[in-house]
Amino acid sequence: MTAYDDQNIFAKILRGEIPNFTVFEDDDTLCFMDIMPRTTGHCLVIPKTPCRNLLDATPEQLAACLKTAQKVAKAAKSAFDADGVTLWQFSEAAGGQEVFHLHFHIHPRHEGVAIRAPGVMGDMDQIKANAEAIRDALLD
Repeated sequence: MTAYDDQNIFAKILRGEIPNFTVFEDDDTLCFMDIMPRTTGHCLVIPKTPCRNLLDATPEQLAACLKTAQKVAKAAKSAFDADGVTLWQFSEAAGGQEVFHLHFHIHPRHEGVAIRAPGVMGDMDQIKANAEAIRDALLD
């Protein structure tokens, strides 16, 4: 297995070298907004400890991420009055992974609304507002 690269963008976010719009944080995980959102409210959950993906993650890392993903997904569904939620996890380049730090994508979904194309930078003011909406829903 390829070694973990501690210079990946998510490792830099964890070290505070790159800013983010944090949605939720606990001792084991960080959830923040995707800056190229494919749905309104698209956010990411990562473990705070190094691992490339599902294939080398420990059971504890996976459990912590899924616990946070469920918590945030419920809040995002509520915040955006979504009909459902899509959870994505990609492992290795052939599996679609682009950032090699384990992460789960949370997509609030509305019936009949397609996921947007990849690679389009979002409006930072709107992303910030979406983070605030999810944080507010976490308090409910």
